[in-house]
Amino acid sequence: MTYVQNKFLLLLFFLISFQVLNGQDLSSKASAPEIFFEETFHDFGDIIQNEKVTHTFKFENKGSAPLIISNIITTCGCTAPEWPKSPIKPGGTEIIKIVFDSRGKSGIQNKVITIISNASTPQSRIKIKVNVLQG
Repeated sequence: MTYVQNKFLLLLFFLISFQVLNGQDLSSKASAPEIFFEETFHDFGDIIQNEKVTHTFKFENKGSAPLIISNIITTCGCTAPEWPKSPIKPGGTEIIKIVFDSRGKSGIQNKVITIISNASTPQSRIKIKVNVLQG
């Protein structure tokens, strides 16, 4: 076999390998859970310092496999999340409850909450905003 033929076969092998791997990736995503939020942002508006406010973010598993939320990460201890620990079936809906404690805070607060799950996009984000007024 000539040098050119070897190069051609090697290139053909890589192209076929890429197509196979790409197809496997697409099929695994097609059978994965999908987290979809009704809203991804909530503005509490003005509150008085030392108040606690709560909001629930409703979501649905629009995928074809059970959704499992393994962790939720917040940007500070002032934001406390509660989430379902059991798998959410395909088509199932649930909520994530966020409690913001304004103790020691003042002014506009923007908080990002990161949801870690087994969804095809393993990290999702929801956000809250609040303006803490001196009491």
